Amino acid sequence: MASARDNDLLTRVGPGTPMGELMRRYWIPTAKSTELVAGAAPVRIMLLGEQLIAFRDVDGKVGVMDHRCPHRCASLFFGRNEKGGIRCAYHGWQFDVSGQCVDMANVPPHQDFRHRVKAKAYKAAERCGMVWTYMGPGEAPPLPPIEATMVPVEQVNHNMIQRHCNWLQALEGDIDTSHVDFLHGGLRSAEVYPADDPRRFGAMHRAPEYEVQETPWGAMYGAYRPAQENETYWRIGQFMFPFWTITPSGPFGKHIYARAWVPMDDENTMITGFVKKSGVVGSPGGPPMGLVLGFDDRLPDDSSWFGRYRPRTNPDNDYFVDREMQKEKAYSGIVGITQQDQMATESMGSISDRSLEHLAPSDRMIVVARRRLLAAVRAFEENGEAPPASSPNDAYAGVRGGFFIAPKGPGLSDVYARQIEATKPAE
Repeated sequence: MASARDNDLLTRVGPGTPMGELMRRYWIPTAKSTELVAGAAPVRIMLLGEQLIAFRDVDGKVGVMDHRCPHRCASLFFGRNEKGGIRCAYHGWQFDVSGQCVDMANVPPHQDFRHRVKAKAYKAAERCGMVWTYMGPGEAPPLPPIEATMVPVEQVNHNMIQRHCNWLQALEGDIDTSHVDFLHGGLRSAEVYPADDPRRFGAMHRAPEYEVQETPWGAMYGAYRPAQENETYWRIGQFMFPFWTITPSGPFGKHIYARAWVPMDDENTMITGFVKKSGVVGSPGGPPMGLVLGFDDRLPDDSSWFGRYRPRTNPDNDYFVDREMQKEKAYSGIVGITQQDQMATESMGSISDRSLEHLAPSDRMIVVARRRLLAAVRAFEENGEAPPASSPNDAYAGVRGGFFIAPKGPGLSDVYARQIEATKPAE
């Protein structure tokens, strides 16, 4: 059970909070590159409790900055995207993508002091079809070498959807592997799977054993179950600082995947997934994975602070739960993997009261991930210690997850090392 102080340390991400300042030491996936059109209107972005705008100037450069004009604080969301940058509609002051004021249109030339005025702006970069933002001080580290975020843009699928709850309770669903064979597949028998599909062993043995270990990038778990004689079915997943996960939702080495649980503020999260197209795995006996996951079942976007990638399912419609379907066809009565997870994590409340929890052995990965986060945020707050894998960030390189069958006997460290070696990309 977590104390109120620990719960605040883990969950609060606004400016000046320990976790929020820690997260500002990492690059944050912010928007799809296609959302920002050269010369077009800016997009409202909520990130770590800050109201920002993102835009692409007429020369194609991306800016991410506070939405308030530093002149009189009118919103730059209503600004004009002109040659040279965004121009405030109130008095015509213009700012380039770095935030520097480049024109004071309502000030006589002899009184101009543009060189002393700068909007609060953050470093922006693009890779893999995604705009990234660095909100920390000083020089930004390199973009993180997470495998799924480094493939050519034409080879990647981006999945984005909002979750109306705190970032950590949303993330913890990804490192809680035993829920898969209940929430998502509780009525699915082993016969649904082909004989050569290891996932059938999850339907046969719904209560796995676990090994969990701390890693330089965060924490890793291995959930293991009996398979054929003298074999073990493994599902290995990763937590990577500060908000990344890799789930065992596909074959190890073939399903190149990573997901960021980006805090919009304390109570809203933007899920941002990267999947290498060759690694997209279908669902047995069902439609293609994109439809099963439900990322496209969304409300139309609007221009509000929380207007992007909103799910159609929500607490007001009870996630469209079908009680008749729940009896015989779907364990939860809710259609879509994303929607099922959404129900579970949002129904905890916008920020879960962890003092009410009774954690079990199946929650070992969650315990270790929280412990790693608490240790990191305390060391950062008290001693200014650089957070794990922030700079340098090469700890992320080569980290993978997935499921596989291995000979019975070796533990997590050995089977993981062997799978990494066996699936290492050709040089």
